[in-house]
Amino acid sequence: MPIDTFFCSLAEDQSANSIGVILSGTANDGTLGLASIKDNAGITFAQDSNSAKYDGMPNSAIASGVVDYVLAPDQIAQELLRIQKQPSEHKFHDEAFDGKERLMKDVFRLLKSYSKVDFVDYKVATIQRRILRRMNINHIDDLRDYVKLLHRTQQEVEALYRDVLINVTSFFRNPEVFDTLQKIVYPQVLGERAPSDPVRVWVPGCSTGEETYSHAISLVETFSDLRIEVPIQIFGTDLSENAIQKARSGIYKESIANEVSEVRLRRFFHRVPGGYQISKSIRDMCVFARQNVFSDPPFSRMDLVSCRNVLIYLSPVLQKKVIPIFHYALKTNGFLLVGNTEGLLGSGAEIFDLVERRCRIYRKKAVPSPVTFGLNIGAPESTEGRTEKPHRPPKEEDLAKTPADVQREADRLLLARYVPSAVVVNDELDILQSRGRTSRYLELPTGRASLNLLKMARSGLLYELRALIDKARKNSIPVSKDGIAIEDGAERPVVRLEVIPFRTPAQDQRHFLVLFEGKEGEKAPEPKPAARQSAREIGDAKDVQISQLKQELASTKEYLQSIIEAQEATNEELQSANEEIQSGNEELQSTNEELQTSKEELESANEELNTVNEEIQHRNQQLAQLSNDLINILNSATIPIVMLDEDLHIRRFTPEAERIFGFSNHDMGKALTHLSLNIEIPQLERWMLDVMRNVTMKTEQVRARDGKPYKLRITPYRTLENKIDGVVITVLDISDLLGPGTTSPDSQ
Repeated sequence: MPIDTFFCSLAEDQSANSIGVILSGTANDGTLGLASIKDNAGITFAQDSNSAKYDGMPNSAIASGVVDYVLAPDQIAQELLRIQKQPSEHKFHDEAFDGKERLMKDVFRLLKSYSKVDFVDYKVATIQRRILRRMNINHIDDLRDYVKLLHRTQQEVEALYRDVLINVTSFFRNPEVFDTLQKIVYPQVLGERAPSDPVRVWVPGCSTGEETYSHAISLVETFSDLRIEVPIQIFGTDLSENAIQKARSGIYKESIANEVSEVRLRRFFHRVPGGYQISKSIRDMCVFARQNVFSDPPFSRMDLVSCRNVLIYLSPVLQKKVIPIFHYALKTNGFLLVGNTEGLLGSGAEIFDLVERRCRIYRKKAVPSPVTFGLNIGAPESTEGRTEKPHRPPKEEDLAKTPADVQREADRLLLARYVPSAVVVNDELDILQSRGRTSRYLELPTGRASLNLLKMARSGLLYELRALIDKARKNSIPVSKDGIAIEDGAERPVVRLEVIPFRTPAQDQRHFLVLFEGKEGEKAPEPKPAARQSAREIGDAKDVQISQLKQELASTKEYLQSIIEAQEATNEELQSANEEIQSGNEELQSTNEELQTSKEELESANEELNTVNEEIQHRNQQLAQLSNDLINILNSATIPIVMLDEDLHIRRFTPEAERIFGFSNHDMGKALTHLSLNIEIPQLERWMLDVMRNVTMKTEQVRARDGKPYKLRITPYRTLENKIDGVVITVLDISDLLGPGTTSPDSQ
């Protein structure tokens, strides 16, 4: 429509300075253009239905949710005069936000409390334009007054949140991009794929679903041309729940005919009141869900991630955070598609290769994904964004509370000065944390660096540590041993070892706290010879004892070495099994995400089934009403009427037919030709079959057993589909027409 073309051009050229007004008119002209103006932070008006002679155009725009003001024409003129008197956008922008960082933080906090989405790292200029727009609509000139309005009304917070979520999208936006996908990306995605392996596409920031359905249609067309059948799964996610609901319904305005070719409209859409709806086969391929890509778990094993015109609204901080997430979500050699004006910043060039510069298509590099997942549990909110409060003297309970940073510093000093040296190890005895000075007891082994406790233990501690840890692991209780000598050259310092097993509540994993408690100046005692023994006896006994000790030590070392080697082999097997379990866990997490999206799809299908059920109930009511009407008509009819099905079984008859033919209530459903009737009609069966075959009406004169003449009329029974499904027999009393003395029906 010309008005849509003009409005879109105006929005692109003037951005926040654009204003669109829809007055009286028919159809839905202007709705698409107003949406473009609003998406560019402009202001939109529509005439109210009471003053409009034709309310089609205003109501279409209002129903689309793109109208800021619904007013009569004279009130629209007053608003335009008010807007005209405002200062220029740049001057108003500078006055509104200069030195108002604290108020902006308060706005971000209110948005986060409402939507669970943190907009702090979004582009500030975009957020500020949306705030200025809402201030203009609410006739507010000071940001402080607008923040007070946000605190008072939840509806305004919701309206600002909807404005911040920019839903600019269309079908097959930049058609050359989809042509490139069909020529370059899709053939490589197919590759040597098994027929049962689905092609998976993720569209973050899908808005109302046009981009998602465009990818589905493009894939179906490509596979149809190649004559292959491969399952297609496309996931569309967005922050806006309203946009997701509209995407699931797949219903769009008639104006999409400007974006979608006539061939595609006939093949993939069908007409509905007010527009078009995506065919069910395409909707079944697409799953829509609300998701915050920065905090919610991402999808995985994707062949293509299409994130177009989303990065331009994100600050470099968020861009560097989200690009590794896309890298993690893609399969090996998967593809990333971004907007024509977007690019990959910083580390993005290190994990993606540029495939097509003009359309901004990248391929995943075979490198580890630099992405970390986690939750900020218990992180206190910053108080900077809150409104200032008057100073008050501290209460007793406030003085009793110790600030967290003071408490942490005190704990650090206590650990460094008074707590014995200790290490925390996991179930594989790898050191996770250390406390105090542990260099007296542990040292890095020669060769390959390792943080394994047993490999780092100094001479004299290895076997005692292993024995204590095995005992603690077996009994799940703390164990300790005193007087253990460390072989450290001439000195033999003594240490007390204690091993305390514990589990972490969050992950339920077993760990051990190993304490090294030594005393300064204490050494292992040297053996003293007996005073009464001679020197020779002492020497012989000492040689024997030394020989025995050497033999025992050699056998013990050999035995321990075999145990160590066996345990290391077992540890390697367990490590391999653990890696397989972790891989299986990732697959299960991916399956869980798919189940969650399937659940949402089932909920959507359930809503559709509820709607169908309501329609069926309504039709059942109509059928019941029609049945009641038919029964009353038949019961009140004074003409004998009999309805038969195509097998000549009785469907219904009037009370007068029951008297004339001699029916009873038990005859319903029986074959008419098998009943004994009061009217003798030998050729009745042949007549009825002729009527059904020839689709013509037949009239004959017959006589009852009492000699009374009747006129018999047989007509075909037609259904709504114009199908012959039986006959209808009516009988008229013609004795008055024949007159007295007539004895044969053939005489007339």
